[in-house]
Amino acid sequence: MSRLVDEFELGLEAPICLTWELTYACNLSCVHCLSSSGRRDPRELTTAECKALIDEFERMQVFYVNIGGGEPTVRPDFWELVDYATAHRVGVKFSTNGVKITPEIAGRLAASDYVDVQISLDGATAEVNDAVRGAGSYDTAIRAMERLAEAGFRGFKISVVMTRHNVPQLDAFKALADRFGAQLRLTRLRPSGRGADVWHELHPTDGQQRELYAWLVERGEDVLTGDSFFHLSAYGEPLPGLNLCGAGRVVCLVDPVGDVYACPFAIHDSFLAGNVRDRGGFAAVWRDSPIFLDLRHPQNGGACTQCSAYDACRGGCMAAKFFTGLPLDGPDPECVKGHGARALSSVDPASAPRPSGDHSHRGGPRRPVALGMPAIRPARACDESPLAGSVKETSHV
Repeated sequence: MSRLVDEFELGLEAPICLTWELTYACNLSCVHCLSSSGRRDPRELTTAECKALIDEFERMQVFYVNIGGGEPTVRPDFWELVDYATAHRVGVKFSTNGVKITPEIAGRLAASDYVDVQISLDGATAEVNDAVRGAGSYDTAIRAMERLAEAGFRGFKISVVMTRHNVPQLDAFKALADRFGAQLRLTRLRPSGRGADVWHELHPTDGQQRELYAWLVERGEDVLTGDSFFHLSAYGEPLPGLNLCGAGRVVCLVDPVGDVYACPFAIHDSFLAGNVRDRGGFAAVWRDSPIFLDLRHPQNGGACTQCSAYDACRGGCMAAKFFTGLPLDGPDPECVKGHGARALSSVDPASAPRPSGDHSHRGGPRRPVALGMPAIRPARACDESPLAGSVKETSHV
């Protein structure tokens, strides 16, 4: 009997889930933003085009879409599209910084069995979070969580990108999730988008990688990780989640203008598979794109195949390798055996490929402030100032 991971490696008739960035508009300027969001692209898909895409998802039986951005809730038709998706049996999970989560919206979300919410938070304290996500963003996120909890929304997600400044806060993040009746979701920092400029200074140290692995083994049974940390499985015991790069096999990205990429963290022409506006739409891209077809063939692991941990880590993350200048058949830059660090020592960071497209607010993204090291199963089917909320404040994004 074949393993499920082996079936996934060959690709599926439709993605299990996909990431759909509805807009690049965002009230924040997070330093690690995977899509370099900030300003709206005037070419983004119209409401009618978005609904037609949802119709395709329904026909293909896509289980759910993970809607992001940018800040998706600033699109005037956001709730219309959410309602359309759920009415067509396409579950929705959307990621938000919480800026638009009013008490009324929280109540509406709590009443739906087909919409899940992820509140982005990258520090268990304002000091750590706001250095990455911007002044006031911690308070905005906490207020959104309070409103969701007060509305009776159990099991919403707190989504954390792990950095060297928040690994020491793992227990505090879990306590925060427990406090609000939420579920913790940890994701890996990739050198994607603006993250390419800060990855070398923000990604967890070798010691913190092992600390994170040990914490997940001990306390991660109810913590979601997706396919973020399968490279850590080389330490020994496999972690929960998909221990495989699902790019082009079971996941992909649709960006605000309809471009389809193999992976949400690989926004570069090298991984551009097509556009939903092309003849045949999304289904044709998923089914026939040469890039996707290539990814569904057995991959050449290069020298990694000689490593005793190859079956566990599968050579690591494609996007992390690409944007740090390492070959795709080489080791992951955070390889727990040290092969990635040795390979990086011979790479000029300036020669690494640059992510495609920069939608940052004019003046560029904020840089993180210097920080010390602080001491401190899904329940549903499926950036202006952090205080932005009025039509006047958001009408030009």
